[in-house]
Amino acid sequence: MLWAWFEEDDILSRMGKPRLHSDEDRYFKYPYLWHVLIERLNLEYGKKLRDRPDYHDHFTTLIEFSRGTEHGGYCEAFPHLSDDILRRAAIVYVNVSFAESLRKNRRRFNPDRPDSILEHALPDEKLERLYREDDWEEFSAANPEFVTVKGIRMPYVVFENEDDVTTARGEALGERLEKVLGQLWMLKRRKR
Repeated sequence: MLWAWFEEDDILSRMGKPRLHSDEDRYFKYPYLWHVLIERLNLEYGKKLRDRPDYHDHFTTLIEFSRGTEHGGYCEAFPHLSDDILRRAAIVYVNVSFAESLRKNRRRFNPDRPDSILEHALPDEKLERLYREDDWEEFSAANPEFVTVKGIRMPYVVFENEDDVTTARGEALGERLEKVLGQLWMLKRRKR
């Protein structure tokens, strides 16, 4: 969704029309647009539930996002998720230092595929501005196993990835995922 907005704005610029979402450097014109993206996720999820009442008997929905404090952080982002999502949610927070995020951002970039989920990157200065600081510690500080948003408790676990087991996608990743997701499953069952 986000990349499509940038592409649309670039088309508008080429047509001599005003950009809708972002400036020429692809920074949002309005901070609330970060929350519009989350509301859009709510809309798409709601359509899935509407069209397939047995959706969760067959599917799992994964929502991935990162929120730096420059645009509100997790404390502002999570309340925009629908109650339907929050009630079913379980959170895996991938913990890496900013230096490691910067390294991976540089390494994965493929200039031939800037729209790719796995090969996109941000310029260093944009990554610094948007994501250097995050509020996960503040967001999760009240409880080491659950966060509460709009009165709804969600279990969470922290996936430590400073040693980057995700890039190779090997045995170490499988072992860590099994451990972390096992912990999350136990918390989710306890929540009921």
